[in-house]
Amino acid sequence: QVRLMESGGGMVQAGGSLRLSCGISGDTMCISAMRWHRQAPGQKRELVATLTTGGDANYADSGKGRFTINSDNAKTTMFLQMNSLKPDDTAIYYCNVAVGIPPAEPMCAAQYNDGMDYWGQGIRVTVSS
Repeated sequence: QVRLMESGGGMVQAGGSLRLSCGISGDTMCISAMRWHRQAPGQKRELVATLTTGGDANYADSGKGRFTINSDNAKTTMFLQMNSLKPDDTAIYYCNVAVGIPPAEPMCAAQYNDGMDYWGQGIRVTVSS
């Protein structure tokens, strides 16, 4: 199993920057992808950024050009750098990892029933005007 915990949130004025961190512990060998999501009050949770273990990064249109996702080589921490923040970026941000998704190593696929997701508890980001 994998445990996740976000840090680095808080309040910032529009135009400012924040860097969120997500500590990853437990069984990290079968991670297939790392993701950041966010959920504003009364809104559905939305995908913000994805990083595969192969190093490919993808971004939602809302953060493209402003947000950057990356991780350390040991896969013990993932980051979301957020620049030029807007009030619409105000939300609770969640880190997420996908584990054991085929074509992962057969032992990983078997251990995690061809794919499972783990989530952090979320951290608040507030951007003021």
